[in-house]
Amino acid sequence: MVEPILFEEPPARVPRPLLGYSMVLAATCMWGINGTVSKAILDSSHGSGISALRLTEVRSTGAALVLGAFLMLTDHRRLRVRRDEALFLLAFGVLGLAAVQWFYFFAIHRLKIGIALLIQYLAPVLIALWARYVMKETVRRRIWVAIALALTGLSLVVELWQGFSLDAVGSAAALGAAVSFATYILLAERGVARRDTVSLLCLGFAIAALFFAVVQPWWTFPIGRVTDRAYLDGALVSSTLPIWLLMLTMIVVGTIVPFLLLVGALRQISATRAGVTAMFEPVAGALVAYAWLGESLTASQLLGGAIVLSGIVLAQTAR
Repeated sequence: MVEPILFEEPPARVPRPLLGYSMVLAATCMWGINGTVSKAILDSSHGSGISALRLTEVRSTGAALVLGAFLMLTDHRRLRVRRDEALFLLAFGVLGLAAVQWFYFFAIHRLKIGIALLIQYLAPVLIALWARYVMKETVRRRIWVAIALALTGLSLVVELWQGFSLDAVGSAAALGAAVSFATYILLAERGVARRDTVSLLCLGFAIAALFFAVVQPWWTFPIGRVTDRAYLDGALVSSTLPIWLLMLTMIVVGTIVPFLLLVGALRQISATRAGVTAMFEPVAGALVAYAWLGESLTASQLLGGAIVLSGIVLAQTAR
């Protein structure tokens, strides 16, 4: 019996930009929820004893296990790796998925989270520069205007004018997050041309999980802390939840679903447009933090969110 072809090129399809933008926006909203959930774990009144780096390890490993179990139950052949794609998957898992989480959490440890996010979201600029000067693609002028609008809106959301002291190491980490985020999107755009979204992310997260297992072995994990409770006291929600439930939410709602949405969106829109649209994440994060953690929203932050949205809409018009 002849084995079926497992990694054939996907059939040609007509891109649906509106669907792609909707998928990225949904992903950013879920990442906004994930930011608040992660902060609740780290800042729980009982002290979870779980570091940001540990949360990153839990996030990658949990996603790899859930996606792997799904593929084993449905079609395990999708997990096969060809020799000629091994290096690509290694780069996607370490330089993309593992690095962007590593650098981001390290940056927010040394900088204010708003400043770290603002630096990280230089990534769309890097993607546009790569498309224009390395891939020799035509990048419309309005894409650059859209990026400028989004960055301006983000500076309002994080209230940049209030002042901050730049930490050299933290700033370098935030720049590393920008580079690795751009790398992740560009590699994912290439990866979906050869693999389905689920197997690509499953293998990527599995490689990231192995990387973190070497950096911080699992036998040192503070397992007894997962039964502690975190307190959510926001404008709309006030309750205590166990750490393990928040971790499960982080894995499913904050990782698996949004990453599937973002990578799947790259079949409908370019990496440049996906990067610009993803800049809505800090806005979504501010709204969720208001509801769950009681962090207030100012008029300037709301204006900044509107400017970010205008940049996203402008990017969509750049045919």
